[in-house]
Amino acid sequence: MILLDGKALRDRILADIASALENEEEKPGLAVVQVGEDPASSVYIRNKIAACSKTGIRSRHLHLPDDCSQGELNRNLRELSQDSLVHGILLQLPLPTGLSDSEAMSALDPEKDVDGFHPHNLGRLLSSEEAPRPCTPAGIVELLRSEGIETRGKEVVILGRSLIVGKPAALLFLEKHSFGDATVTICHSRSKNLAEITRRADILVAAIGKAHFLDKEMVKKGAVILDVGINRMEDPRKKSGYRLVGDCNPEGMDGHVSAMTPVPGGVGPMTIAQLMRNTYEAWLRQTGRSRPHE
Repeated sequence: MILLDGKALRDRILADIASALENEEEKPGLAVVQVGEDPASSVYIRNKIAACSKTGIRSRHLHLPDDCSQGELNRNLRELSQDSLVHGILLQLPLPTGLSDSEAMSALDPEKDVDGFHPHNLGRLLSSEEAPRPCTPAGIVELLRSEGIETRGKEVVILGRSLIVGKPAALLFLEKHSFGDATVTICHSRSKNLAEITRRADILVAAIGKAHFLDKEMVKKGAVILDVGINRMEDPRKKSGYRLVGDCNPEGMDGHVSAMTPVPGGVGPMTIAQLMRNTYEAWLRQTGRSRPHE
């Protein structure tokens, strides 16, 4: 079984961006907007800012209070959109109750939307036109590409229909190239005979947020598993009292599947790598620069 090492691939991608920016006086700028004090969001933001420091991308963290109004949030996003030193804007989700994700995303300049969630960019994704690809699905495709695991003609089953992972991942797997051209099925909480569907899959993407939901009996022998889940499971042996696990139960998978991502260390690092790549490419577009190989 091949372990799809997201950390190693992330490090190579970040090193490539750092090399491309090494002699640039004007660096790309990424603004991360956080509303409230969600602990998980704070961890993710620290990791993103750390990745910026490794690449040379300038980072700015705008932290708004829990009681921030929709109007105030939208105003800040519009101001960042007009700032010429900011080339990418990331709105950390989820937002506190009462704030609209979609309204906030629409306040962004789509050229600076490095998460790929602006309605304009999602529409371009649907049309297979150039636009920032949502980071987690794009990171999944990059992991497959790095190991030469083509999806053309294969059956891909995605567990989860979120706008962050499930829906855009389906669109990427349908695009016309060797890491697309798949037959895609999306499953969700209302899907019937779930195990029958998952056992058909050549490639399984688990993104439902349920610890160890997917077990060996639900997986065809030789399949590839991409585990997006990050869940806390009680573990008295750990100082924290818990450990992080995915949506897939790894027990019995070695020797049964051909490849899978570990949790942690698989898809998560690739999400950050793709965010850095999207920011770098947004900077290239906005400043009229060509890619180094062009």
